[in-house]
Amino acid sequence: MDNLEPFNKKIYSYGLESFKGGSKFRNGDTLLARITPCLENGKTAFVDFLQNNEIAFGSTEFIVLREKKDISNKHFLYYLARSERFRKTAIKSMTWSSGRERVQIDVLQDFILSLPPLPIQNQIAEILSSFDDKIDLLTWQNKTLESLVLTLFRHKFIENLQNSLFTSKNTNKDKWEIGKLGDYVRNRIRRNSKYCKK
Repeated sequence: MDNLEPFNKKIYSYGLESFKGGSKFRNGDTLLARITPCLENGKTAFVDFLQNNEIAFGSTEFIVLREKKDISNKHFLYYLARSERFRKTAIKSMTWSSGRERVQIDVLQDFILSLPPLPIQNQIAEILSSFDDKIDLLTWQNKTLESLVLTLFRHKFIENLQNSLFTSKNTNKDKWEIGKLGDYVRNRIRRNSKYCKK
């Protein structure tokens, strides 16, 4: 469950272990958290990172949802699992077990809904998936930019500081000084601030 991000279709990280039991899944499956508070926090994900015909396994604390051929679309099923009505049904079915509340699988198996025809499901899934693909792209761009900023910060403020402290061939322009923040910054608190005593 730690590898699933709230309200995010993609699974960005996973671990490699020998099979010792747990829920098995494959590409195209939807993983739905069955334990509190993970379900309430939106931990539902779509599996698409495995090799062809590869089977993976994970926690017993999620439910694996799989499409039925010629009846349901795998991406539409993921969005159905994210829908408010489906999630409310799952949350209401929770019962206390082994110190945690868990979704009752039989309640979800009996969940009644009206499905659109498969071609309509395909169209809906294609539109919603395009938005998730854009979110995924922007997520990776943000991570790349964050990595660049950290690299630049490290180069300018850590490596240069170390070089200026331990290299005697520095010009005054490159020389760093170590001091207290109060030596360089003045704290100005507005008099009418609710946090300031009069």
